[in-house]
Amino acid sequence: MKKKDVYINTSEASRLLQMTTRRVVGLCSEGKIAGAYRQGRNWKIPEESLNQYIEDSGRTADRVAEKLPFAIGNTSYIEVSGECYYVDKTLLIRDLIDDHNMVTLFTRPRRFGKTLAINMLKTFFEKTDTDTSVYFKNRKIWMCGEKYTSMQGKFPVITLTFKDVKYNSWSDCREAILLAVKDEFRRHSELFDDGKLSSDDRDYIDRLEKGGLSDVELSRALLKLTHMLSEYHHQKTIILIDEYDTPIQQGYTKSFYEDVITFMRNFLSGGLKDNPDLAFGVLTGIMRVSKENLFSGLNNPTVNTILDQKYSQYFGFTEKEVRIMAAYCGMADSIEEIKFWYDGYRFGNTEIYNPWSVTNYFASAGQAKPYWANTSDNEIIRQILADMTPEISDELAKVMQNETIHVSLDMEVIYPHISDGNDTIFSFLLLAGYLTPADTPEETEIGTFAALRLPNAEIRRIYNTEVLSLIRRKQSNTVISEIEKAIYLGDGKRLQNALREYMVTSISYYDGATEGFYHGMVLGLIAGLSSRYYIRSNRKAGEGRFDLQMEPRGKNLPGVIMEFKAVSPSEKDDLSEHAEEALMQIESRQYYRDLKERGITDIVRFGIAFSGKKAEVHTL
Repeated sequence: MKKKDVYINTSEASRLLQMTTRRVVGLCSEGKIAGAYRQGRNWKIPEESLNQYIEDSGRTADRVAEKLPFAIGNTSYIEVSGECYYVDKTLLIRDLIDDHNMVTLFTRPRRFGKTLAINMLKTFFEKTDTDTSVYFKNRKIWMCGEKYTSMQGKFPVITLTFKDVKYNSWSDCREAILLAVKDEFRRHSELFDDGKLSSDDRDYIDRLEKGGLSDVELSRALLKLTHMLSEYHHQKTIILIDEYDTPIQQGYTKSFYEDVITFMRNFLSGGLKDNPDLAFGVLTGIMRVSKENLFSGLNNPTVNTILDQKYSQYFGFTEKEVRIMAAYCGMADSIEEIKFWYDGYRFGNTEIYNPWSVTNYFASAGQAKPYWANTSDNEIIRQILADMTPEISDELAKVMQNETIHVSLDMEVIYPHISDGNDTIFSFLLLAGYLTPADTPEETEIGTFAALRLPNAEIRRIYNTEVLSLIRRKQSNTVISEIEKAIYLGDGKRLQNALREYMVTSISYYDGATEGFYHGMVLGLIAGLSSRYYIRSNRKAGEGRFDLQMEPRGKNLPGVIMEFKAVSPSEKDDLSEHAEEALMQIESRQYYRDLKERGITDIVRFGIAFSGKKAEVHTL
């Protein structure tokens, strides 16, 4: 969709203009926003025209301080929707009510809004002493009618999150689960006020408080609490569980998998299987692990993955939502940069941006860097890659060159078998957000087949860090040492020989490699120098963007600028000319200017040309 075809409604426009909806309607009626037209009871306002009005009226830089802040890491719906810039996802409530599923599991990558969505559902449905409808009356769900608004604040709700259950032993994990359950019992203090609990229930709670429950008894906690709440409120109970699979993942990586999977199977089944006190349940996580019978017999839970079109717009930001945010921040001209770094996901048929990274981008006044990549230690991807076969290594090399790979998928992949083959490895990388479909997967009688690719520059950074650093660790210390010495000494010939040796002895897929791939390769190779250099990639400097810059942290090291060129195998005899071209580009565009402005006078320039497993390095 072209930008001029993007329309927004009056509520969205009022947030951008920081004025009442009535005033926005007045502007439209007076013809002051070009192209706005009435549709039913609302107005359709061209985004481009609104941006022009904002610019013409001086509502950009001079009003930044008045804008709502962006919530970073805050998962309280009340606080985010009431005090911060909030992207309205409340129609998720409507769709859950309409579908009337007993148990729904949403699998999405981390930091894609799952926890905030769970808190939104809790705030909407939970019966409380205060009127929580005020947090929804200016949201989309309230426009949907009495069928939905009549359910607001009417249910007892159990909410658990396991996102922080990350311990090295089963005993510690069990203790963390116990504490989460105990806190949820305490949260429902109304149960203890009127003396209506049975003696058995009081005994259960007393032993829960003292930590005296067996695994079997603890696994019945959901069943117990739903019954107590339903008896007290005379209403069935809703169960919401966020990041249900975090303890399972931890069990896999820390070698207590059988203990945790046995417990979680019984724990979830106790509350969600054939429970007469259950209104409905919603779970979120990264993976579906049903092959382990984790959800055995749970009345056919509905599983919604990133391949499904339904609910696709509720986790992550859509193109329209990001454009509105950019206009609100006065950064409409930054859309291409935002797209390059954080767009590229495909959920169902919906284009999705990484919400964590986009929010951080706007909160930092438009500083582009890999925010999502820094929110996890990527431990599982390291385990997968540690034993990867040459075939998988070559497939990943293709992905890092912006190619698509064609694989079969196993969407019910289980942790013990993640590394069993291509289908399980690439399925996990897809579910976890490290890959995304290039088009609609094909369903056949023998399985699901898909073309996969990297979503964006941010994910490419993870591969540069994890994949290439893994390959780097498999090389001899001599090769790595030679590369580092060559950089310190500004020795082009030494660097050229070290790069050639590295490529000959590492992964096999180099023919037709792109400049981006070689760029990532070098970035991974010099990662070990980050304690002595600030390493920056693809940043503006001088009269363009350098490929790679190394700013010394100490006074006795030279600054470094590298520019890369990649040529086809048919041009491999011209590598010297292309290396010289790269070197001259550094000079003509003055990529070293900002280093000099920071007082660095000793700056080594490397122009590097690649073709297949060959490299040519020129130095200045």
